[in-house]
Amino acid sequence: MERHVARDPALVTVQGDCPNFRDGDDVAFENTLCRRENGTVPLGRKGTGCADENWERLPAPEGDFMKSSLILAFLRPSRPPHLTVFVALVGAVLPVCRGGAADEGPRQLQPTIVVRSSPQTLHIAAVVPKGKMSEPVDAACGLVEIGGSKAEIPTQWVPGTSRAGAEGQPALAASIPPRSGVVGPRRFRLAFGRIAGESPSDFRFKEISENSLGLWDGDKPVLVYNHGVITNEGVPNDDKRRSRACYIHPVYGLDGEVITDDFPKDHYHHHGVFWCWPHVGIDGKEYDLWVYNNIGQRFVRWLGRKAGPVAAALGVENGWFVGERKVMIERVWLRVYKPSGKERSMDLEFTWSPVDRPITLRGAEGKSYGGLCLRYAPRPEKETLITVPVGKTTEDLPDTPLSWADLTAKFPGAPALGGAAIFVDPLHPDFPPPWLTRHYGILCVGWPGVKGRTFRPGEPIRLNYRVWIHEDSVEPAVLQEAFDAYAAGRKVMWE
Repeated sequence: MERHVARDPALVTVQGDCPNFRDGDDVAFENTLCRRENGTVPLGRKGTGCADENWERLPAPEGDFMKSSLILAFLRPSRPPHLTVFVALVGAVLPVCRGGAADEGPRQLQPTIVVRSSPQTLHIAAVVPKGKMSEPVDAACGLVEIGGSKAEIPTQWVPGTSRAGAEGQPALAASIPPRSGVVGPRRFRLAFGRIAGESPSDFRFKEISENSLGLWDGDKPVLVYNHGVITNEGVPNDDKRRSRACYIHPVYGLDGEVITDDFPKDHYHHHGVFWCWPHVGIDGKEYDLWVYNNIGQRFVRWLGRKAGPVAAALGVENGWFVGERKVMIERVWLRVYKPSGKERSMDLEFTWSPVDRPITLRGAEGKSYGGLCLRYAPRPEKETLITVPVGKTTEDLPDTPLSWADLTAKFPGAPALGGAAIFVDPLHPDFPPPWLTRHYGILCVGWPGVKGRTFRPGEPIRLNYRVWIHEDSVEPAVLQEAFDAYAAGRKVMWE
């Protein structure tokens, strides 16, 4: 067998079958040493360059590659001396830098992600564009900042979503901490090879009942998704609001306190984190999904479930049913990240697709509610603080355009103030959409609002939000930073 050193690495490009090399031959190319196996040399850029004149053929060394390359380069110069010495040093240093493994596999593509700098942690789930990675898309890896600390940021692969809301290309989930003194974009390369086993502190899902699935962060409860029908025996039998399915409750704060309510006596139809519309028009008839008036949500199937050290992801498909006829396909993806300091981020991605006929959605007159809502746990209303981008508010806000809103209070079981905000994806239709805020304890994103909008089959409706759970009372400027971090995390770029 022979050793082959590129005469000019800047010109020689090799990939694929190269008849001048035999299986087992070592090839030095652009600072990378690889070996021809199964008739191919899988390195370099596409092109030609395997002709004899492009390579220095060296006999198989008796010792290690470092000594042979140095000796043969000086004895058989076929180029200007300084280039010969350069190629020789590449052959000498590379095996040492790589732990002496001269026959290590071919160089892999190492994609780079680019994010905006932020004073808050960036929780991201970025789908890798096709062709960016030579490693399998689910290969273990971490993030290392280019020009920054060499510390590796843990990552985890979670399901991505297709345009129709089904499971799509995997996404790389990570929580990127802030870095002081940095202005402008930050770049991170993917460092492959990190293998992390399961840990007791990882996220985990567990069935609570035949109708409910719980999520834990280690031994701490995070939330429960109620996919089956939940019935409250305290609601009168003739009230259609007595039973509900397809919502999240309870949601827990960082100290284990419950921050959501279910079937509150003042509004039986409020259920933790839920999504519905009071006006649903189909074939000239109107239905009320808000109170389950002749239409309801039902679980259809799970789309995906993934729990690990960085994040937990859950995908579910529901249907809107009028009697036994399904009129709308509803797909929901929930992604929860590990806490960062005194906050936890929970992302919600919705896709609705009318089945076979147009459907009109409209919010409540004069209030706009209809869409994503969060009903908070009981607490003294006079001590409830609602904050929006212009600052803290003392009055309820009906039909008011907002990019985010937060409710903070002293919830039962919590040692101090805490709360949760809803952030609207800046790519949301009609951003910022109208809201309804109520100090008695609910925040409602009202889209498409009181004017309504008709959606047709084959035209999916996609809406994305973040629920940002936090400790303490948070100033408007910090809430805005957290919203900006969410917006930045939605715009990750790949290089």
